[in-house]
Amino acid sequence: MAGLYKLIGPALRRLPREAAHELTLRALEHGAGRFLGAAAAPDPDPPVLAQRLWGLDFANPVGLAAGYDKDARVPDEMLRLGFGFVEVGTVTPRPQPGNPTPRLFRLEQDQAIINRMGFNSGGLDAVCDRLSRRIGSGIVGVNLGKNRDTNDATGDYTEGILHAARLADYLVVNVSSPNTPGLRELQHRAKLGSLLDRLMTVREETGCRVPLLVKVAPDLTSEERRDIAQVALDTGVDGLIVSNTTVERPPDLLSRHAHEAGGLSGRPLFAPSTTLLAEIYGLTQGRLPLIGVGGIASAEDAYAKIRAGASLVQLYTALVFAGPALIGRIKSGLASLLTRDGFGSTADAVGTAHDRAPHSSAQLAERVILEPPAN
Repeated sequence: MAGLYKLIGPALRRLPREAAHELTLRALEHGAGRFLGAAAAPDPDPPVLAQRLWGLDFANPVGLAAGYDKDARVPDEMLRLGFGFVEVGTVTPRPQPGNPTPRLFRLEQDQAIINRMGFNSGGLDAVCDRLSRRIGSGIVGVNLGKNRDTNDATGDYTEGILHAARLADYLVVNVSSPNTPGLRELQHRAKLGSLLDRLMTVREETGCRVPLLVKVAPDLTSEERRDIAQVALDTGVDGLIVSNTTVERPPDLLSRHAHEAGGLSGRPLFAPSTTLLAEIYGLTQGRLPLIGVGGIASAEDAYAKIRAGASLVQLYTALVFAGPALIGRIKSGLASLLTRDGFGSTADAVGTAHDRAPHSSAQLAERVILEPPAN
């Protein structure tokens, strides 16, 4: 697997980013996964990685973030590459083309990507049709968005829940992409509370207790962080995904594309997203399962997210640079780290950096990244 990607990876990176992405999707649709390590009967994951959340059994905590498979074209192929779960979308109720091109930029020197895709989507009907024809049994979540031209965001998310609730293992309300005008305003306390109250009612009306999560932005003020944590607890949502891409630009970025508009993902997002994750875990007092996303490129990164408070983790950008062999390296390395530090399961390690918490989330994030736990 690693050898093959070493041959084709440089060729893919010479293609325009969207063309390379489409090529990999088509290849997976036509069975190329078996050449990248997707065995018909892959070796079982180490038991230490297994856990149960929301009534679902995760063989490992390493998932594929939304954005790669927007239209649910290859969820089972990605599961066969070794992911413990896959999140498809973001999908909008009606098809839409997204923002004008170019809208996707590799920052090779920074191991990062900037995108301003704008929820390009084949629409909810196409995604639900594909999911209804799945023959695999792995965990697949659906990330829901609103159409750019809608005047009724609640209506769009409601439609997503009504259509996908019986087909998805979990649902995500995406209110944090920077590429749809006005979307992030839905994170404000009153708007978010009203939206989630309605969506929780809609979920109950479906008769299906599918877990409902919310994906938040990293670019939040301290007050907004407190508000989101409280709204999440008050409304009874099942979890938070921390975090989406950032509109901030660290001053040390090297790529010529560093100042393109859009959301930044990859290595530069690791520290700020982990800081936010640690703070949200503290604000919710560990009462709400969190999925940690942002800049994960190694087992140590995944472990840092877990110790900061994540029950599960997701990656995407690092796959562009490292290839699918990264999935196995993260899983095996994470199992070794958990065993080394005396944890019997991933769940045992969640939030353990808070046991000796310093005075600020920034200090906590710095320590969780640099220091092993004192077990």
